[in-house]
Amino acid sequence: MTSPAWTASPCGGLDVELSGSPVTLCLSGALWMPGDSALVVGDLHLEKGSAYARRGQLLPPYDTRETLARLSAEVARRGPKTLILLGDSFHDDQAEARLAPEDARDLAALAQGRTLVWVTGNHDEDGPRLAPGEVVADLSLAGLTLRHEPEAGPRPGEVSGHLHPCARISGPRGQVRRRCFATDGLRLILPAFGAYAGGLNLLDPAFEGLFATPPLAGVLGTQRVHAVGRRSLCPD
Repeated sequence: MTSPAWTASPCGGLDVELSGSPVTLCLSGALWMPGDSALVVGDLHLEKGSAYARRGQLLPPYDTRETLARLSAEVARRGPKTLILLGDSFHDDQAEARLAPEDARDLAALAQGRTLVWVTGNHDEDGPRLAPGEVVADLSLAGLTLRHEPEAGPRPGEVSGHLHPCARISGPRGQVRRRCFATDGLRLILPAFGAYAGGLNLLDPAFEGLFATPPLAGVLGTQRVHAVGRRSLCPD
């Protein structure tokens, strides 16, 4: 069994066909659906830093600022008609209230001139209370089903997040660990987009049974997305 076919995209990403729909795995960690001018990102986990601070674990309080800056840059680069946030956009149900005023404004600005869709996740089951946009549990687009948490067993056409896939690979200078996409050409799991979101090794048992064939890891590098087969992955 082989990993799905891919081609290098001029933007530094990987162009793949997902259940018959052409998509691009972007260097930013976003998914670009050119046929529908839709940009999809998963697991922003906004205000994770402030959530940890409330429990006494102090982290630099800049994760929301960094995450929104990266997302705004990708939106400006692609100019999507639809922006889809694929669940766990907020780290907890009080995170939106903790947003700094400038961050709240930048978040609202993402809806200007486009449709903004919030898919609910396990961290934000009710969606935003103040930010603009549509709130859904899942949605269908271009023959694909977009939801936060992957359903068990092979699910052709499913696009999800939740698991925060990462890949550990060996190189000339030792091992490196990077966020990654995971796809067998039928379903796709996005990397977490949030600055403070953690990651789960793609070899973890949580991924077993989700793919019909060994998945391709679209590993986020510094200048491009690297296509890495399962045999090249290392456990943590």
